[in-house]
Amino acid sequence: MDAPRVAIIGAGASGLCMAMQLKRAGLTSFTIYERGADLGGTWRDNTYPGAGCDIPSHLYSYSFAPKHDWPRKYASQAEILSYLRGCAQRYGLGGHLRLGAEVVRAEWIGRGWRLSLADGEQAEAQFVVAATGQLSEPSVPELPGLGGFRGASFHSARWDHGHDLEGQDVAVVGTGASAIQLVPELARVSRSLTIYQRTPNWVLPKPDREFSRLEKAAFAAVPGAERLYRWLVYWTYETRFVAFRHPRVGRVLVGAPAALAARSRAGPPPPRPDYPVGCKRILISNDWFRVLERPSVELVTDPIEEVTAHAVVAGGRVRRADAIIFATGFRSTAFLGGMEVVGKEGRTLAEVWQGGAWAYLGVAVPGFPNLFLLYGPNTNLGHSSILFMVERQVAWALRRIRAGVQVDVDPAAATRYQAGVERRMGGTVWSAGCRSWYKTPEGRVTNNWPSYTVRYWWETKRPRPGSLRLAGKEEL
Repeated sequence: MDAPRVAIIGAGASGLCMAMQLKRAGLTSFTIYERGADLGGTWRDNTYPGAGCDIPSHLYSYSFAPKHDWPRKYASQAEILSYLRGCAQRYGLGGHLRLGAEVVRAEWIGRGWRLSLADGEQAEAQFVVAATGQLSEPSVPELPGLGGFRGASFHSARWDHGHDLEGQDVAVVGTGASAIQLVPELARVSRSLTIYQRTPNWVLPKPDREFSRLEKAAFAAVPGAERLYRWLVYWTYETRFVAFRHPRVGRVLVGAPAALAARSRAGPPPPRPDYPVGCKRILISNDWFRVLERPSVELVTDPIEEVTAHAVVAGGRVRRADAIIFATGFRSTAFLGGMEVVGKEGRTLAEVWQGGAWAYLGVAVPGFPNLFLLYGPNTNLGHSSILFMVERQVAWALRRIRAGVQVDVDPAAATRYQAGVERRMGGTVWSAGCRSWYKTPEGRVTNNWPSYTVRYWWETKRPRPGSLRLAGKEEL
């Protein structure tokens, strides 16, 4: 039997994980299609000042490719990108990687998939692994007058490094996970910094520090030391899901210390979130409240009314701006980055997902054989490392790819699975009445996993008779 031909769409952390595990399994007939000019996904795109990860370094890395010499507990964007490049080099992925190759359409043709690229090229593969991520399409609000703004304006994920912000009047729109990292950096160089906040966030101190030389030496030389530390971090974070499962517990475990941190600043306290702890991403920072005390920094909670040639108008007040930076997140509930996917009988994935994206285990959708999603619907986390989830998805997909035959999900099994996800979601903070990037405008939570990661591990590990069809036979 010929080795299965696999097309991986996306060279971010998920796509690279799939490629490396294919190599580890001895499968080399695969191509990674990446629309960007380099690998790295979100860690390639988000190069704004202060960019980094809010999950500890040893947990935000592949379990099969540990890095013993992380400089500090929480890695920077540059350090993570360097790690991903090192992994790709170690596993010899360069020869499989096609940069500047955007897949715009994937169509099931009975024996496999036909891919159509933006430049008109076509290719075929037996299996397609869509590793396009949830946070790849920047979202910029449609503000009145923005088109007439004479200064620089850009999204935090498309940072304009050619524009010097030193000594300028800078406006930052948004106060989420990106803003909380870049605002302290901009405050150091700008003449004035105005932050436009729609919704306040729960903010906790960031327990960051450098690793000592002794610690790094122990991770490298003592058998099992790094793995033990990783598991310690994992279980520490795993227990935090209780705050999302039981909102009252979250108010005590997170809400109280967050409120204390907010009150520690001089001057009047910033606006307090009016939604349950965890409904939006909990942020960590040691600089956020201090930077709001600077005389050159202003936090504006009035809605933006319009943008003029040289200013932003909010609450009836005109504030000068030489540059506007949008830290306004991503179109996270669309999935697949706008790629058209056509399955059996000509049905598109967009049609199947009209009420919101969903997938069996977040990986497979009935009627779309041999298509596997990584970091797909309902697999995002608010409390731990997404790479844990990705490794489970890759292992599940790899088992089916190695079989080398047609794989499809039983529709009834997929419906039962999704009903279970919706039922468990009902008791979490995300089902409460608040807006977040985890939810569609209609209020359906399409992004987050509604339980502990241990449960996802079990769900992806145990076989479910009747859930899949392999070459027309029920999988055992």
